[in-house]
Amino acid sequence: MAARGNALRARRASATLAALALLATVWACRPPGAKTEAIRFWALGREGEVVRELIPEFERRYPGLRVEVQQIPFTAAHEKLLTAVIGRNTPDLAQVGNTWVPEFVALSALEPLDEEIAASKAVRPAAFFPGIWETNEVDGRIWGVPWYVDTRVLFYRPDLLRAAGLPGPPKTWAEWRAALAGLKAIGAIGSYAILFPTDEWAQPVILGFQAGAAILRDGGQRGAFRAPEFRRAAEFYVSLFQEGYAPPLSNAQVSNVYQQFDSGDFGMWVTGPWDMGQFRARLAPSREPFWATAPLPSPDDPSTPGVSLAGGSSLVLFRGSARKKAAWKLLEFLSEPEQQARFYELSGDLPSVIETWERPALSRDPKASAFAVQLRHVRPAPKVPEWEAIVQRVAERFQEVLHGQKPLDAMLEALDQDVDRLLEKRRWLLAGRKDDAR
Repeated sequence: MAARGNALRARRASATLAALALLATVWACRPPGAKTEAIRFWALGREGEVVRELIPEFERRYPGLRVEVQQIPFTAAHEKLLTAVIGRNTPDLAQVGNTWVPEFVALSALEPLDEEIAASKAVRPAAFFPGIWETNEVDGRIWGVPWYVDTRVLFYRPDLLRAAGLPGPPKTWAEWRAALAGLKAIGAIGSYAILFPTDEWAQPVILGFQAGAAILRDGGQRGAFRAPEFRRAAEFYVSLFQEGYAPPLSNAQVSNVYQQFDSGDFGMWVTGPWDMGQFRARLAPSREPFWATAPLPSPDDPSTPGVSLAGGSSLVLFRGSARKKAAWKLLEFLSEPEQQARFYELSGDLPSVIETWERPALSRDPKASAFAVQLRHVRPAPKVPEWEAIVQRVAERFQEVLHGQKPLDAMLEALDQDVDRLLEKRRWLLAGRKDDAR
């Protein structure tokens, strides 16, 4: 026991000495009498935890700068950022969901980045996935830089597809329906062909994007859910429940999605990159061949994937910051391929810089290949501050149809009315700008 205790104390002493040596190296690089400038960086969820491991290299490179990382839970992040804007106590740099960018632009909270990007070697628009980069463009200016990306693809059971006599994942809606019919035919009692949680808005919106739906009309002033394109997508989505391919269950009603997928309770699922790590963490390595990923099917064209949603988080500078130049250096640092690769290793978040995908950790991962393809076929959400409220209504209204409470056309009419009310203030503001312009 004494020997084990001595060994433990020796390891702790060694770790302490290493940390002190690193600190001494950082401080030795500082010129005599130099002042340290502190950058306040707010990061969300696990990202706020793991990004701290990248900071020592940044501080070594810039001896006069120090980074204060504040980790904020995702559930509280939006409200905390809004409170900081109202209270004029914003950080210098922050991680935000890319669908939040238009809202903070409307509040005049963000610093435009066009000049910094034009002069930067590390942040080049062509280095990022185009559809993801576009999420940061509002009113012709750039307000954020993608930090990590996500989108949704098709997770499926290749063994079940083979058992159903299917050569591979579907590439069109017609093939998708045929694949679901084949999975249903071989499924056990109580199993389903696909899982579409009824409290998620992303699936019907993505199908709408694929069908060419605008979602909003009149410059983002009114809903466009009754348009033929969205109605086609909504009819396809609802039919998968009506024909018994998908169970009318919410996320809370699915007991263990990974185990149920593994046991064959359903053979397909549309979800995002966060679930690659979950599958690997929750299932034995021997089960790796029993799940795979593929780009989403297209409505009609088998030669190209259907579009998916451009998701992820961006890094933004706040207008009220007194340390914008220093914060921009940190943003550039986090956009370097080396830092993107390290951040992927730490967090599992997919890199926003395309060059990083050429490294072995991603290029040799067959599960990630579908995301590499899909990220070149994504579309941003409509850029209105009310988007989060709009999609909440989408989820709620579709549940009315899926549970037999309202027919499809009546639901789409009600959804348009809901969204028109949510956008009433936007119409008033835009009308006021037109009057001022006269």
